Amino acid sequence: MLTIGQLADYAGVTTKAIRHYHERGLLAEPDRDSSGYRRYTAAHAIKLVKIRTLAHAGVPLARVKELLDADPATFSAAVCEIDHDLRGRIAQLRKTREQLGQLTGGDRLFVSPEVADFLDDLRELGVSERAIRVERDGWILMVMASPEDAAVWIEEKREHLTDPGFRALYLDHDAAYDWSPDDPRLPGLAERTRTWFAEHPGRSETRPVASPEIAELAARSQPEATSPAWERLARLMAE
Repeated sequence: MLTIGQLADYAGVTTKAIRHYHERGLLAEPDRDSSGYRRYTAAHAIKLVKIRTLAHAGVPLARVKELLDADPATFSAAVCEIDHDLRGRIAQLRKTREQLGQLTGGDRLFVSPEVADFLDDLRELGVSERAIRVERDGWILMVMASPEDAAVWIEEKREHLTDPGFRALYLDHDAAYDWSPDDPRLPGLAERTRTWFAEHPGRSETRPVASPEIAELAARSQPEATSPAWERLARLMAE
């Protein structure tokens, strides 16, 4: 006759597990002795080892009771079914691990390699992370609206970034985000920007915009996509 602690040690489980098996109806509770302690027999130990073995093999507890009393044919069919379910779970876990691994890729998880390379170029240039977030989210929306146009635009923008004048403009526009809308530097920056783009007409200018609402959508979804200074700069450039 064994106490619950002795039975747990013998079967290699915890007393908490044994009590859980009692609650699930997998292992019958023995009578208590005159001292009020449960006393387990060899039959309990044998059944507990069977329960432990099936549970460790991945059999759901909801099906353990069914298999304990199953005939060989039923047991074999049930094991095959459980094995099939486990294979599916393993495949899903592997997919989840791959997705977790991709999270270390940062921007590359959300955008094309070309856009990710462009964002890395901006970081090397010294562009703020705020501006890079706005760029990244904008590209996500543009690709959603028109992958073909986005491919043309990113190729052209990467070409622009090789020009020292464009790089200087980009840094100045980034810095201007925090300027006062009355900053006297804004008219000059607007004029420099107009001049540069007039001298460097792009291929994307001749392409129809697939989604005219994309700019408004980007602005609404990105609180950082505008500031009072940028709004005045846009007005100055449009005048």
